[in-house]
Amino acid sequence: MPHRIQKLIKNSKDPKPIEQAFEFAKEKYKGKIRASGQTYIDHATAVALLLDQLKLDQKTIIAGILHDVADTSSLSLEKKIDFKELEKKFGREISHIVQKVSDVKRIYYSFNINVKEEHFFDEEKAESIRKMFLAISGDLRVVLIELASRIDGLHNIGKLAPQTQKLYATETLQIFVPIANRLGLGEIKTTLEDLAFAYLYPEKFSWLQEHIKEKYEQRQQYLKGFIPRLKKVFKSERVQYADINYRAKSYWSTYQKLLTHDMDFEKIHDLVALRVIVKDVANCYKALGIIHKYYKPTSSEQINDYIAKPKTNGYKSLHTNVLLEEGRISEIQIRTVQMQKDAQYGVCAHWSYKEKIDLQKEGAKFTWTKKVPEFWGDFKINFFYDQVFAFTPKGDVIVLPKGSTPVDFAYAVHSDIGNHCESAKIDGKIITLSQPLKNGDVVEIITNKKRVPSQDWLRFAKTNFAKSHIKKVFLQIPASLFSVPGFVKNKIFDISKKAKKRNEEKTQLKKEAPSQIYLAGQKGIMVTIAKCCLPTSADQAKAYLTRYRAAVLHKTTCNNLQKLYEKFPEKIIDATWKQS
Repeated sequence: MPHRIQKLIKNSKDPKPIEQAFEFAKEKYKGKIRASGQTYIDHATAVALLLDQLKLDQKTIIAGILHDVADTSSLSLEKKIDFKELEKKFGREISHIVQKVSDVKRIYYSFNINVKEEHFFDEEKAESIRKMFLAISGDLRVVLIELASRIDGLHNIGKLAPQTQKLYATETLQIFVPIANRLGLGEIKTTLEDLAFAYLYPEKFSWLQEHIKEKYEQRQQYLKGFIPRLKKVFKSERVQYADINYRAKSYWSTYQKLLTHDMDFEKIHDLVALRVIVKDVANCYKALGIIHKYYKPTSSEQINDYIAKPKTNGYKSLHTNVLLEEGRISEIQIRTVQMQKDAQYGVCAHWSYKEKIDLQKEGAKFTWTKKVPEFWGDFKINFFYDQVFAFTPKGDVIVLPKGSTPVDFAYAVHSDIGNHCESAKIDGKIITLSQPLKNGDVVEIITNKKRVPSQDWLRFAKTNFAKSHIKKVFLQIPASLFSVPGFVKNKIFDISKKAKKRNEEKTQLKKEAPSQIYLAGQKGIMVTIAKCCLPTSADQAKAYLTRYRAAVLHKTTCNNLQKLYEKFPEKIIDATWKQS
């Protein structure tokens, strides 16, 4: 057992569950290697230690150890992980977290299709994927495990192909960094940014490292000598402080700022910022006043009060740019001890093994983009509870109300696709048009130019957009058309010469035709009776979905149907008859 895990177990108030989880994981991960060449057990160990560093609860750490068991079981011929087994060993809560971590991998579908070289999604699409990620997660602990996994993954992708490295880095910058930022996870955000920067823009990263090292060292050395002078000022003015230190700006953040300042390092005054940590809020403002008394602020625009008006992710601090000795300009950040913890670890700053979990932030109300988040006491992410996020086969995200069906999806893509929607597939499997969609579903709509909306669609369509278009089509088609039996109604649309020559045969079949044929539980789909076996309402039947002729009905005993089933099993669907 790795020494670091032994230390984690030893320091735990209840070491046995963590030890059991690690032994279980060793068995499940045995012999399994990640694409990067790292073993799964080493990755699980790294994730657990990162979660422990964030002071997360024991259940989250155990889930972090086990978070890949579903993936590793699919790498061989073994039966996939039974989450009931996981629940029996570690409890329902941990099993649920592990299952959700496995589910969130659905969001990578879009990236694997669309992201090439240095191509980035536009902000609207990236935002939809972020929301999908959180909606599928449903639990804040799932998000934190995935972020920890992402950090370790970035540390170990050096052996992957350059294209794969860029894909991984792009995912990180566009999806995971904004999420970490909104949760107030400053340290995680910075780590993700710099690791991704190195792989996405290696030449720019190397250039920055080469040119910034001396700048960092110069400014750090200066501030190191300035701190004793500032402490002396605070002592004479009776300002109570807990600590005074400095931090270097991240490489990614520095590069982004350089782009807006003509790549001039001298224009960036927070390359290395001074941090003053004080006892309470009153001393924050007192320290700011004393600093301005001795050191002139560069301008009023460079003074920011994020205590009175916190940032959208809950960040609180006072920022000021002041003129120090020798004409040097430096940013100084002033905050309390708790504000410093919040800035580093966000929601995680409120979790501890030794204390009761309390994530509530007084007076804060949450919306996803505009206000300070309220940190969820029950770990649940429920601000997308009334939406469902699904993919087109090309990787575009379609956002719909919860309970929406493939019909709603089809109309959301385009009204013509909705009007000619004949059937649908989710993850390659044919489903009924009335089946509710789930987060992360990849939905393929099969169309037919001869197809028209069914009145039944109004019964399960969820969106007003879909309903209005369905009704609009009804108004354009003679009402008498909808009173004709389904078989005859579809023949009306077939105006080919061949159909006219078969009029006698059609008349004979009409005598036996049912008023409705249900395909996969759905009525109203265009149906053609197979000439090879001529099934009637007295026969058991199945339908073969063709590309141009919609569904062809065969007897289940038909030899042609058996041959079709052998070649195209996914195109054979159930059919039932209802007598008129």
